[in-house]
Amino acid sequence: MIRFQLSNLFCGLVLLLIAGDVWADQTTAIVEVPTVELIGVDGSSKISIDESPEHKLTVLCFLGTECPLAKLYAGRLQKISTEFESVRFVGINSNIQDSLPEMKTYIAESGIKFEFAKDYDNRFADELNITRTPEVIVFDSDRKILYRGRIDDQYMPGVSRSAAKRHDLRIAIENALAGKSIEVSETQPTGCLLGRKRESASDATVTFANQVSRVLQRNCVECHRDGEIGPFSLETYEESIGWADMMLEVIEEKRMPPWHADASVGKFSNSRNMSDEDKQILIDWVAQGTPMGDVSKLPKPIEAVSGWRLPREPDRIVQMSSRPYQIPADETVEYQYFVVDPKFTEDRWVSAAEVVPGNRSVVHHSIVFIRPPDGRRPRGVGWLAAYVPGQTPLSYESNRARFVAKGSKLVFQMHYTPNGTPQTDVTRIGLLFANESEIEHELLTVMALDQDFEIQPNDPSHKVDIRRGSLPSNGSLLSVSPHMHYRGKSFESAVVTKDKTETQLISVPSYDFNWQHRYELAEPISLNNVRRLQGKVEFDNSEANPFNPDPSQLVSWGDQTWEEMAVAFYDIAIPHRVETDAKNKANELESQPRQLTAAQETKVDEIERKFFERFDANNDEIILRTELPRAIKTWGFNAYDANGDGKLTREEVREEAKMRIK
Repeated sequence: MIRFQLSNLFCGLVLLLIAGDVWADQTTAIVEVPTVELIGVDGSSKISIDESPEHKLTVLCFLGTECPLAKLYAGRLQKISTEFESVRFVGINSNIQDSLPEMKTYIAESGIKFEFAKDYDNRFADELNITRTPEVIVFDSDRKILYRGRIDDQYMPGVSRSAAKRHDLRIAIENALAGKSIEVSETQPTGCLLGRKRESASDATVTFANQVSRVLQRNCVECHRDGEIGPFSLETYEESIGWADMMLEVIEEKRMPPWHADASVGKFSNSRNMSDEDKQILIDWVAQGTPMGDVSKLPKPIEAVSGWRLPREPDRIVQMSSRPYQIPADETVEYQYFVVDPKFTEDRWVSAAEVVPGNRSVVHHSIVFIRPPDGRRPRGVGWLAAYVPGQTPLSYESNRARFVAKGSKLVFQMHYTPNGTPQTDVTRIGLLFANESEIEHELLTVMALDQDFEIQPNDPSHKVDIRRGSLPSNGSLLSVSPHMHYRGKSFESAVVTKDKTETQLISVPSYDFNWQHRYELAEPISLNNVRRLQGKVEFDNSEANPFNPDPSQLVSWGDQTWEEMAVAFYDIAIPHRVETDAKNKANELESQPRQLTAAQETKVDEIERKFFERFDANNDEIILRTELPRAIKTWGFNAYDANGDGKLTREEVREEAKMRIK
């Protein structure tokens, strides 16, 4: 048995995977494993797949070097193999795009010590009807197949449960060694489609060189290239042919390119929709055998951006911590908050900002907020910048900027997704500064939210209304960013004018927590006649939601992914004039005072009552920062604390509630 050392691996986007569950009414016609001899990863040794009488059982592990789930499960397979000494484990790679050097790297980084072979041309995989990686087959000394399918049910598309609910492979091995019948002999594998060899059509009209390479450059290569978040590269023909079937699958299921807004509602400048013409090119290419074509027709490679993607080098770089944060191999990591003092000794206007993860393989997203000095309320919610996989940094127009008061601290909100091996991260933010005299509009981010909802167990459609009043009449709406967690199902938002005319702003019929999109409006909307922004959030807490951590739980507001949030962030621009007086210079959000209706007063009363019932732990009619959940106390506390005394009174909570519902 060849032994290798443990290192790190790159997981990337679990979005490229397809979920699986127990097959209810499906059996495979293959009942025995054929005897074959495969090439070892050293390129010369032979590995026989035979009766293996010295082992009671053999486990065949079909793995791919770039498949995110194959990376996540590699270490787990190694661990299981050490627990059952009488069981032989053999790793097999059947992907056309995976070379022997890539396999060696994968094995070393994953810590795999069991035998590993290359199945050239998918011949062995085809004999066994293997379709995805990872997939396992357990057979006995007579070559009879006892179990085939997934390893367990912990990882699903975009979801990393805190623990598996069912350990299918382990149960099958234990049953077989005990001489018992297998409880579940077949489950559907969860993972990436195998990269198979094809014969190109002699009369092919669609080739990689002439058409497909350009489609990939337009839609995919931004992320799927070396050094970016995509788990594999689509820059070359050799890489792309192995992912041809997977490309069609994720496009058909609308998981790629990542964009979730309904095309019939609103227009957005950063839309990622793939055209029907580009989709058809990929379909035709696969149908014609994925031919290369005339290499002279290949386009020039897209030049990779090295370093910062800002208009120029940052004026200031701030990192979240002086020491790397340790991310475990496969445990759930709660949201982490890092408060950093950038030591701003004077007010700053930030004209552009970029958040760069130190380790893209485990950073799901990062948001950086501004926490103003004690005694000052944040402007809006204090949003500064964010990182989301596949989302380009926001560069403001030359006359727009965000204000950061001297003495402010920066709060990094970090969401990590473990990828199978221990990792570390130090995320940074780069800032560009502008002179105040150049600023014509200040950028602010406001939010609409509801923290008082409760989602009943097994509820497939729980709806929550959110709204934001108290908007600056001289401002313009620039973008909207919905935020929910794994139970988030859909989102829609509208603009309501003073004459109560309602115009749909955006509809996201299938919300996906893995993509924290900022939907930038193609044309800003004047707030001059806008009464409020409102939204509707829908949650699915049922078994039908494959992302659901636990449908049996009552769910309420919380920062962690097994809890929920009902939030929409709105970017707005308001005029800034240097010569205005001190009050206007503060640029607080203002609107004409308006009397609340009886129904609105009742809603304010309800928000105040629930807020104190939930967070006033000692019932002293005062809420301290320490009594609040991390998400609120870290970047939301100052929004309530109007007088900056570090305490929340009922009147302060009521005033913030009025801002939401007007």
